[in-house]
Amino acid sequence: MKSRWNLKNARFRSALENQRWIFLAAIAALIVDLFVFQLSLSSGLDLGAAHMISFLAAFAVIYSFVARPAFVHAAENRQRHAPWLHGQFGLAGLLALFLRGGVLSLLVKSWGWAPQVAMFPAAVVGMLAMVGAVGFLVRLWEADGDPELRWRRLVVAIVGYVFVLRLIYLGQAELLPEEAYYWNYSQHLDIGYLDHPPMVAWLIWIGTTIFGQNEFGVRIGAFGCWMVTSWFLYRMTSNLFDKSSALIAVLLAQVLPFFFSVGFLMTPDAPLVACWSGTLYFAVRALMGEHRHAWWGVGLCFGLGMISKYSIGVLGPAMVLFLLLDPRSRRWFLRWEPYAAALVSALIFSPVIVWNLQHGWASFGFQGARRLSAHAQFSLHVLIGSAVVLLTPTGILAALLMLFQNQANVQAKDSTAKQRSLFIQVFTLVPLAVFVAFSLRHRVQLNWTGPLWLAVLAPIARSIWSLPSARWLPRLLHRVWAPTILIAVVFYAVGLYYLVLGLPGVGYSKQVQLVPAGWRDLASQVSELQGALKREVHQEPLIVGMQRNFLSSELAFYNPDHDGARETAGPHLFGNNSLMYEWWFPKKLQEGRTLLLVSFDAADLTRSSVLRHVAHLGPVQTGMFKKNGKPIRPFYYSYASGYHSAD
Repeated sequence: MKSRWNLKNARFRSALENQRWIFLAAIAALIVDLFVFQLSLSSGLDLGAAHMISFLAAFAVIYSFVARPAFVHAAENRQRHAPWLHGQFGLAGLLALFLRGGVLSLLVKSWGWAPQVAMFPAAVVGMLAMVGAVGFLVRLWEADGDPELRWRRLVVAIVGYVFVLRLIYLGQAELLPEEAYYWNYSQHLDIGYLDHPPMVAWLIWIGTTIFGQNEFGVRIGAFGCWMVTSWFLYRMTSNLFDKSSALIAVLLAQVLPFFFSVGFLMTPDAPLVACWSGTLYFAVRALMGEHRHAWWGVGLCFGLGMISKYSIGVLGPAMVLFLLLDPRSRRWFLRWEPYAAALVSALIFSPVIVWNLQHGWASFGFQGARRLSAHAQFSLHVLIGSAVVLLTPTGILAALLMLFQNQANVQAKDSTAKQRSLFIQVFTLVPLAVFVAFSLRHRVQLNWTGPLWLAVLAPIARSIWSLPSARWLPRLLHRVWAPTILIAVVFYAVGLYYLVLGLPGVGYSKQVQLVPAGWRDLASQVSELQGALKREVHQEPLIVGMQRNFLSSELAFYNPDHDGARETAGPHLFGNNSLMYEWWFPKKLQEGRTLLLVSFDAADLTRSSVLRHVAHLGPVQTGMFKKNGKPIRPFYYSYASGYHSAD
């Protein structure tokens, strides 16, 4: 009895001493971190470079006095070598670097803290992340013989990290042109728009009303939709398989490129994916669980999806086909619940129908007849390539493998497995077939196939933690999933850090449509030009972005006077397409106005279509906009007076 007590007491003292040692090492790392940061700033380095150098110093302290001894001790206790732990800790340190960089940028650039003051909480976040990573990696290594436990721990760590990473950077990265365009939707609130239904506008209006006219207010709706998607996906996968598979399905929904982007960027895809996942979840409850009340959920989610983006309509034919093919589900044709669900969807969608009725069926024509009548163009290869980008090569191979394996399961005697396989196949392949058929003669968009992979995430998740079959492809995929997920997470962390703080020696891309950087600086310069012109002509000049709708949208959102939505029009004034700007700024109402024309192409400002519509056009002048002091690309501007709409 006494020996047991002494043993427990010795272990307690050892643990206490170990905790004291970790605490002292963390304090030392924190002091080194702050000292090196201050020294770097004093030597003239910018915020991002100083932050990186000080982190390397702190990382060296934590590795030398905490991580390395812990890994050696763990290996001695287990009596086996653990070479991967050191490399994995380096990866964890990299993730901690970009996480704390987001905290530092948030405090300095968004909240206005002095860099020296902001560095303290940022350094604490980084230090806690590194110390926590040591314990996590040891526990993860100890669970090496239990794949389910190992994946559970990995899921909790990665989902938690991605959640915090996304939340920290949500309001810092500048808006993509599409996001700024949809923000303009919310400034002209309506029940319908030319190119999309109104849900995205309503969500942005709610977010900006609560949090202000800023990036966070615009994107918080996407973040909420991401959480809704995760919940529905978890419930659906647990109903189809088990809770372990459900957890991994949630992980996939956080790290696969398409699902990460729709949880960060505020586009119609964000509410679409949330509604798509809800429709699938309630469909599983209704068709496989035989819960009659679940049909109300199907109708509600499908209807909300229809006022988010029309493409969810492909789930309608999938539902009908499943009811026809599944013997157990055919009885629903004779019950009232599915028809009530259809009625609920129609009622929710009715405002969009009313808007189209009032506007000559403009939106339906834009998304339907216009696309179908467009010039024939074979783009199946683009569709395939986009699917690989959206899911990663690992993800698309796993999806195809699951669908192929499910084909064999359809012939199985187990009726539940048979029905489950049919559900996954129908609700994946029917939408996919629609897009494939369309791509044979028409141009497709990168994001179109993203939502349709939701149904197959469930069996993919099941295959990740369960033992693979003897075939080479399942075994290969089983091995590469963990590296794929980690590479994706590192890519997102690096990308967000780059957009906000930049990377040493790396400039910003001139393709600002794809890499949103410098819009705030550009809008500030254009606003100053507008003010100077206003003082000269004694009237409010109209800013006109000459690149379709994206330049106008960004200039409107980042206008420092916060009234850009009422002062920025598009090139439709000169006969070009600028989507909803033609509705918001009718040509007739701009008669006689003075214009400030802005473009990335100097030739846009002197085209004959411009000269026909203005009484006088001034000389083309050049400006340069920047991000974090780094030049991005030149822009061109000119003043025009006496606008007239007639040719």
